[in-house]
Amino acid sequence: MSAMTAVPVEPFGLTRNGGGLATGIPAIEKELTRVTLGTVLAEANRVAARKGPTGTGAFAGMNPRPVDWYCFNTGDNTTREWYPQGLSCASDAGIDGGTFVVSWYHKPSSGQERGVRLTFLDPATLRYRHVLLVRALPDGDIAPINIHAGGVAWYAGLLYVADTNRGLRVFDTRQIFEIDGDDDGVIGRKGGAYNAFGYRYVMPQTDAWTAAGGSARFSFVAVDRSTERHTLISGEYVDEPGAVGRVARWPLAAAGTPEADGGTARAADAYRLPVDKVQGALSHRGTWYLSQAAGAARNGTLVVVGDTVRRRPYPVGPEDLTVRDGKTLWSVTEFAGRRVIYGVPL
Repeated sequence: MSAMTAVPVEPFGLTRNGGGLATGIPAIEKELTRVTLGTVLAEANRVAARKGPTGTGAFAGMNPRPVDWYCFNTGDNTTREWYPQGLSCASDAGIDGGTFVVSWYHKPSSGQERGVRLTFLDPATLRYRHVLLVRALPDGDIAPINIHAGGVAWYAGLLYVADTNRGLRVFDTRQIFEIDGDDDGVIGRKGGAYNAFGYRYVMPQTDAWTAAGGSARFSFVAVDRSTERHTLISGEYVDEPGAVGRVARWPLAAAGTPEADGGTARAADAYRLPVDKVQGALSHRGTWYLSQAAGAARNGTLVVVGDTVRRRPYPVGPEDLTVRDGKTLWSVTEFAGRRVIYGVPL
């Protein structure tokens, strides 16, 4: 296994392409109440279990074992309608408190596609709540966002959600709205009320950074706060014989957006990954950490790339990565019956 090697950055150009995404938000504000993330957490309606049951063999063979973990409730752990993918935390955003955010995509067995949701979990209270991501339409209506949402990264007040073939969608934690209807079968404005498939809170998309190079894919996303200028990271999941993906980093401005010249952000660097099937990647203090999948029945691998390349046993179905408090590396597993947010020593 070779180390990561530098590759051209040109395929990883990002063009700011928010278009009219924000035009619908003022219309929504006339109808709905905007709330803070603190309110969402205070009104959290689900309870996680700290160091609870993780499913058969979830941590089997891991060395070192997790130092801590959080399990979703039974309904979220076992559902085959929703699958967790992305993970970030308040440390990425430079915020105290330890809150985690998880992205999920909907995989309907029948019926309507319900898009993407984010879960905010407060480790101090063990309570969490799902928030539905939506498009705010110019007339003030809302619609679901149907993407894979393979990663999420939180920086300042902004949340970046990976959109595989397009780039990165942006959401703002200061733009959360409380829904006034409770019909779990529909979304949008109907009969004088808003509904969102039964979700109490929605977060409309506020911006977008689309791929300018044409060939890059955006399978996951992360933040590195250990670099002199904080960086946003994204890369490619590749599952093809003899092929591996790439990863790139963009410097971040203080406001949370990639630094751009004329509306286009150029990657500071890009690398070819040393392994395939990478579900999450980040750099921290000069070392790269890669979560490598091995299907629904075999343990994955944490690949650590520094002066050497090391492999550490990981759970089945490892996904996106985040660093909490500069001390522990966290990930989330996706498969039903063994979903858990867990942290290991760096």
